[in-house]
Amino acid sequence: MPNCPECENALDIDADEVEEGDVVACEECGSEFEVVGVDPLELARVEEDFEEEDEPFEEDEEE
Repeated sequence: MPNCPECENALDIDADEVEEGDVVACEECGSEFEVVGVDPLELARVEEDFEEEDEPFEEDEEE
């Protein structure tokens, strides 16, 4: 069982039950990781990017 790279807590991940692209979260610190490899199990931290789609779109009014 792998450990969280952030807090060293054991991650409850079964390599047979995850696929590349899945996102798993540490129950202790809440960090999210993407499965980038399954044999061996490799995780990459998911960065919290600001997405422009989250803000309402305002068009500039042309006069």
